[in-house]
Amino acid sequence: MTAVEIATVATPDGPPGKTGSRMGKNLGRTVALRIAGVLVILLIISFVTFSLLYLAPGDIVKNLLGNRPTSPEAIAAIRAEYHLDDPFFVRYIDWLGGALTGDFGESIRLQQPVGDVIASRLPSTIALIALSFLVALVTAIPLGIVSAAREGRATDRIGSALSLLGLSAPSFALAILLLYLFSMLIPLFPAYGGGDGPLDALWHLTLPAVALAAGIGAILMRMTRAAVLRELQSDAITFARARGLSEREVRTIALRGAAIPIVTGAGLILTFIVGGTIIVETVFALPGIGSLLQEAVLFKDFPLVQALTMLIAAVIAVITILVDLSYLLLDPRVRTKELNR
Repeated sequence: MTAVEIATVATPDGPPGKTGSRMGKNLGRTVALRIAGVLVILLIISFVTFSLLYLAPGDIVKNLLGNRPTSPEAIAAIRAEYHLDDPFFVRYIDWLGGALTGDFGESIRLQQPVGDVIASRLPSTIALIALSFLVALVTAIPLGIVSAAREGRATDRIGSALSLLGLSAPSFALAILLLYLFSMLIPLFPAYGGGDGPLDALWHLTLPAVALAAGIGAILMRMTRAAVLRELQSDAITFARARGLSEREVRTIALRGAAIPIVTGAGLILTFIVGGTIIVETVFALPGIGSLLQEAVLFKDFPLVQALTMLIAAVIAVITILVDLSYLLLDPRVRTKELNR
């Protein structure tokens, strides 16, 4: 960062009150544009998902009735109840109108309001995501920093080997391996289910969280290492060392400069975790959103699939917006650019 840039950041044009007001307006405009973009994307996703479900093979009536003998009147009643004979666009508009008011309909398979079904499964998935994200953060970021600080040494080589192993192993294969090793061969952890009570639930989530965090943690470790290594090799760090600063102070400066790539990487892996819960929850039979979505797709439960898809897409979009806004807190140059727009 040059002296001119530092001076620009430190003394923006205009008095403080006017500067803060303009900054607030620009920030509000940025957030509004991001939210508008997210709403458009969610609308497109809802239409695509509804179309794919509409075109998918299978019959909801047969799923509901099974192999039991039935009459044409019963089949007609079911098709009328769920509006299966209505044109595609009529069904989509009806669903969209209800969704805009918070009414996602009733689950065809469970015969319960969609909102209640999702609410009953949401805590397990939130706990899994939080634990997986925590495991990835506390292992990947320190390992990436140490690998960058000791480039080319044994620690760096071991860290790179571990990250390569995490990147190479698919999450479902790692989940099955952990299940076999620590639930069957060495029965330390439960093999399936969500557990009863907070501590038991945490015990049940340990293996799924590790399986989910391994691959994404490897990505975050590589991104952290690359970001810190780039900062350590920059002119600013060379100048800091020439001034006689201690190695601890130098690394603090490097970490401050690498904060944005690390935060970006953390945001990206959090979105991967949200999507990756489907596979892990299915392997470990966890009563969460991922397994619920898998069951709903197999049964062609239109209202439930639509609501879950929109929920996952909305969460990923919100995470992306929060990561973008974090740049304003971490980098003064971004704030200055936002102010001068």
